[in-house]
Amino acid sequence: MMVLPFVGFAGSLVAVLGGRRGVAMGLWLVSLVGTLVLFGAHATSTLQLDF
Repeated sequence: MMVLPFVGFAGSLVAVLGGRRGVAMGLWLVSLVGTLVLFGAHATSTLQLDF
């Protein structure tokens, strides 16, 4: 699941190299939001440790 934002960032880079600035900015923004959402999900989950 964590690979999806990186695929989006890579797609954004490809769009920049292809001259599609609007698409690149959209993919970058969606990837950034996805990264923050996934970080929030990981940072707020509790660990079930049993020693």
